[in-house]
Amino acid sequence: MNSGRKAHWEQVYQDKEEGQTSWFQPRPETSLRLIASTGEPADAPFIDVGGGASRLVDHLLDQGWSNLSVLDISPSALTQAQTRLGNRAAQINWLETDLMEASLQGPYRIWHDRAVFHFLVEENDRLRYLNQLKGALEAGGRAIIATFAPDGPEACSGLPVQRYSPESLQHTLGNDFRLAETLSEEHRTPAGATQSFIYCLFRYQP
Repeated sequence: MNSGRKAHWEQVYQDKEEGQTSWFQPRPETSLRLIASTGEPADAPFIDVGGGASRLVDHLLDQGWSNLSVLDISPSALTQAQTRLGNRAAQINWLETDLMEASLQGPYRIWHDRAVFHFLVEENDRLRYLNQLKGALEAGGRAIIATFAPDGPEACSGLPVQRYSPESLQHTLGNDFRLAETLSEEHRTPAGATQSFIYCLFRYQP
């Protein structure tokens, strides 16, 4: 595991409460909308990579989803989510690991990422991510990937990011992924700043 990457995100989650992080959303409306648009049943295997302390799984549990996994490199982030969920935390498969080096079980029908891909500014890291994605996602499954838009921030949490348009994200993922839907979001941070995101729903057709 990349110890520097883990230490960075551990520090972020130890320094800030859940609601103080720039990416905090009480209800992740755009993600929920795209998940619903996949048409997948609520028992479909689902993974939220870089999910951290996100409240996405809370809302999916409320909707009856029953085969949920959350992966994050930061144990403090996962602990925050587990504490918040209480007894319901036992319904989630928690994966404390570095996505880039994880042995993912899969196959998953839905892959959701609102927190990882735009931090991969090196091509080798993007290739490793794609290998993980292709190895874990079932043929015909969906990948929902959100990144900063072209007019979004150039850095986040002290790290540089790569910004994307739907077209450039499609090009980066390659021909095995077919862009099915894209949504824009103006995310309001707890500090009052506005961040431009794109959310893209892809169908995996190797």
